[in-house]
Formats: sequence, C-alpha cells, structure tokens
Amino acid sequence: MPISRPEQPVFRFAPSPNGLLHLGHALSAILNHDMAEAMGGRFLLRIEDIDRTRCRPEFEAAIFEDLAWLGLDWEEPVRRQSEHLGVYAAALERLNAMGLVYPAVMTRGEIRAAVAAAEAKGQAWPRDPDGTPLYPGRERGFTPDEQAALLASGRPYAWRLDMGEALRRAGGPLTWRETGLSSGEAASVGADPAAWGDVILSRSDAPSSYHLSVVVDDALQGITHVVRGRDLYHATSVHRLLQSLLGLPQPVYHHHRLVLGPDGRKLSKSNSDTGIASFRASGHRPADVRAMVLGER
Repeated sequence: MPISRPEQPVFRFAPSPNGLLHLGHALSAILNHDMAEAMGGRFLLRIEDIDRTRCRPEFEAAIFEDLAWLGLDWEEPVRRQSEHLGVYAAALERLNAMGLVYPAVMTRGEIRAAVAAAEAKGQAWPRDPDGTPLYPGRERGFTPDEQAALLASGRPYAWRLDMGEALRRAGGPLTWRETGLSSGEAASVGADPAAWGDVILSRSDAPSSYHLSVVVDDALQGITHVVRGRDLYHATSVHRLLQSLLGLPQPVYHHHRLVLGPDGRKLSKSNSDTGIASFRASGHRPADVRAMVLGER
C-alpha cells in the first residue's frame, strides 16, 4: 500500500458515529486541533464507521455539527472507513500469507467454560489489560485443510493474530514514543503486545477490527501524531506490533487524561452521558465547553 511521508505534522480526530459526542470527545478533538495548529500542522477528521449495525447517519451529522460549533475546522474530504474495506482486507491477507492469523470459532460461552474449567483446577487464566480472559487458541495449530473445513462449516468465525508467531516474526522489542506522560517529557515506552493474546483482526460480521483499521488508516493518511485518551494507552502495544509486521511508519503517541463523570468513571456513549449538543442546547458557549475540558478560564 502506498504510504505518504508528510513534510509537516498531521493530527486526526477519529470518532465512531454510534452515539453523540460527549466532553471526553471534545477534549480529544480540541487537543488534536490545537496541537496541530501550534505545530503548523494539519488536522484531519476520520469517521470510523465499520460497525454498520451501530453507526448511523444522524450521529455522523451530529459529529460535524458539534465540532463546527466548537470552532474546529478540518481538511476535506473526510475519510470514512466504510469506503475503504478493501484496504483492510488486503492488510489482513498479507498477514495471512505470512502465516500469522488463523480462523477462530469459539463462542463467548465456550471461552467462559474453558476459563472456568482451568480455574476450577487452580490454574490462573491470563487476562488482557482490560480484564478480558485471553483467547484459548484452540484452533491455532490447525492445518490448512482443517482451517478450510472450519471456514466451510458455516460457523461464525473471527480471524485472530497468532501472537506468539507474530512476536517471533517482529524480532526484537518494540517501543513507542510517548509525549503524554505525567512528567510532561517525551519518553520511549516498551510495548507488550503479548499481554493481549491472540487479538481479533476481523470477524465474519465485521471486515476489520479497530486494531487493524486504525494502523492502516494512520499510515495511509500520513498521521504523524496520534492524540487519544488514556484508555487506549495499552492498545498501542498491539498497534506497534501490527505496524512492524506490515512495514508501516509509527507515529508519535500522546495519551491524554480522561474526562470523568460525577461517579468517577470515564464518560461513555453507551451510558448516555451528556452530549456536547446538550450543552449547546442549554445555552453554553463553545468557550464554556473548552473551559470544562481544558480548565481554561
């Protein structure tokens, strides 16, 4: 895939149109926009709409309205992931040709049963940084014929990364450059992809996972600086591994603090946390929202 080598910094804000933007999104969008402006760089908007069951046109329209109201401007055209599914399929095929992915059919119930059986025997089952049990990898060693039979069976499946083989193929230790540390200094952070186990890269009902599509998009758009919430800090380990395997450039990363609700949890669309549009409707000004998320007065 052709990879651009930008001569100036390139930032992006990449929301999914599966709900209304809240203050956490406002913080991320404003930081990306302001940092791009301060560095004489470019600010892009990307719509991550692969999940067609949850993404809706009205939410995409609301994204544009909210960001424009906040006083942010971005380059056109806007990249929509749903218009580039072939690019993600090509990246997955490259990994498949390298022998780094396998079809996996275990259901959530089967995974829970495997974990419960192991723990009943006193075995500690490893979990990823989000607390989810790692995939057992039952199909990891299947022969090509066994894999073909599995795909032909009609069972729902996911393409998972063979983490052990991927790490061997990547070679030495992986790191990323982080500028969002509490010290305020840039530092090299060691990546630990193994902590995530055999991550999903694609499912039969979704052509690409977040992990795969985000690294492909960032490379194709020439993103030099990824500014996003602290909740994605550990996921960067997987992204660095995929970048290494696919020969993609690595951006500088900046993971900012999260905006928390009154109960101390991070804001979420799924919990219907107050959207930017509600602040606008209640008479707040863009400067008020900026002050809320940045602490400006």
